[in-house]
Amino acid sequence: MTRADLPPTPPLPQPQPQTWYRSPPPRRTALLPPAAAALVGGAAGYLAHALAANARAYCDAGWEQGGRFELTFEMLFLVPGCALLALLLALSTRRLPLLLRAVPVLAVLAGVVLWYFAVKGTLAGYPGDSGRCGPDNVPPWWPGWLPA
Repeated sequence: MTRADLPPTPPLPQPQPQTWYRSPPPRRTALLPPAAAALVGGAAGYLAHALAANARAYCDAGWEQGGRFELTFEMLFLVPGCALLALLLALSTRRLPLLLRAVPVLAVLAGVVLWYFAVKGTLAGYPGDSGRCGPDNVPPWWPGWLPA
């Protein structure tokens, strides 16, 4: 038997270099969490607008034509702004594990929703006509332990 009669030997596997960090995920799935964060951000922006509009309508404070136009005009910037903010946060935390990435995004978006409701939804001192809210124009359905 000669050497030509033997089956070829497979190449030896090359050892993988050891690194102290994880390699980034494949390109196909790398864009899914930031896109989901942008969708959640857009939904949070719309939620902030809806909370402010419902509070103004319930207390009848700032719900005349100019107040409704103001909220609608701000929504054009609020929804994309929250989506962009969530996208930037998701991209800046992409080295964290998947479940921990959502924590800073959701915390910042919750803060934005609360801030927008406190600033635009409750117009303190504005004369409300419905008689269902106090002078601070905070609706009774808003939890007292949350700032307004």
